[in-house]
Amino acid sequence: MPPKEVVRIEDRQDRWRYVCPRGHRSWEPTNHHFWCKQCASGDEFDGVFHTLRDQKTGAELARDQIRLLTDAGPYDRKLDGEEGSA
Repeated sequence: MPPKEVVRIEDRQDRWRYVCPRGHRSWEPTNHHFWCKQCASGDEFDGVFHTLRDQKTGAELARDQIRLLTDAGPYDRKLDGEEGSA
């Protein structure tokens, strides 16, 4: 399995680099998916989505391809804990 893309959710540069599928930076991780405040505020789209777009590479990254980190450590120990740990 290839290594996961590390996204530091409290890092300003990562917040500008990784966006929701519609290009918004107002996304937040939630229970194995993501939610976007801007998408949810309109009537046209649901705020829930399952991939982030890397603006640097253009890649769409599914939640299981991403390792989310906070200043305190992994966002979700099961999904984002140290690679290879139990």
